[in-house]
Amino acid sequence: MIIVMAKNATEENIRRAEERVRNAGLKTHLSKGDEVTIIGVIGDKKKIANLEMNMMDGVEKTVRITEKYKLVSRDFKQTDTVVDVGGVKVGGGNLAVMAGPCAVESYEQLLEAAECVKAAGANFLRGGAFKPRTSPYDFQGLAEDGLKLLQRAAKETDLKVVTEIVDKDDIDLIGTYADVFQVGARNMQNFELLKALGKVNKPVLLKRGLSATVSEWLNAAEYIVAGGNENVILCERGIRTYETFTRNTLDISAVVAVKELSHLPIIVDPSHGTGRWQMVAPMARAAIAAGADGLIVEVHPHPEKALSDGDQSLKPKNFARLMEEIKELNAFMRKHYGEN
Repeated sequence: MIIVMAKNATEENIRRAEERVRNAGLKTHLSKGDEVTIIGVIGDKKKIANLEMNMMDGVEKTVRITEKYKLVSRDFKQTDTVVDVGGVKVGGGNLAVMAGPCAVESYEQLLEAAECVKAAGANFLRGGAFKPRTSPYDFQGLAEDGLKLLQRAAKETDLKVVTEIVDKDDIDLIGTYADVFQVGARNMQNFELLKALGKVNKPVLLKRGLSATVSEWLNAAEYIVAGGNENVILCERGIRTYETFTRNTLDISAVVAVKELSHLPIIVDPSHGTGRWQMVAPMARAAIAAGADGLIVEVHPHPEKALSDGDQSLKPKNFARLMEEIKELNAFMRKHYGEN
């Protein structure tokens, strides 16, 4: 349930409404907008069903939310959430681009990648220090040594760091070096990890699971937000279908669906979404045209030598060309169709 307060509701009205909800054994989540204040009610369904709020002073109406996810829903918050990562904004009409190699291999490789993506206009340096791989014999990452290299290269190029976390016990370690925790597709429903990330004070990039529905994906985000961390960025990275030509099937329609169902920002990963570098730029343009708030793209200075995902990595010159294209496209979309 959400409680919509009247425009003329006083602070005392809001306080009393929250107090009644909590006295009923339920939790509240307050969202104050420019024009309306909403109180989200979370807890036992039977208690919510017996909660009567409409006759209270300052309450305009109550609305039942049918979806299991509440706090991330558009019903709960009409305005787009903007996640601020140390001054770099994701969502609300801001174009955020995360780029870099799939895996951290060496400082030389990472710095070369960081310099080229920064020059092209990226905001974040991406790179995996912990790599969950399908085969146990594939390169698993450099762990903390890789994190140190990421932070060093990012500082030298004035970029923010986004890197994957696979174990909740690594939160403190990775949080020392990273600006954004990335939850990969394989961990989208690692609920203990999501709960733990709900308690941290850093943004989380939540990738869609390999075969997850949009509803399952948003419920995964709800775990994080319900824990107290409202800084969640969604990432569409392709889902598994019967198609074998591409690594995954990139679901561009998910961008539009998320914009309708949720207030959270959403970016797109055309690298994992296709698995083919030749398709990355067209799918990136399609994502921006659909209304995505940004991209996460794999870029490697020498993809033929990459230890991971070289086939889907752009060379620096191709990434620079893509950045020019999406900047123009994003400006055109915002001008002619308005912000999401």
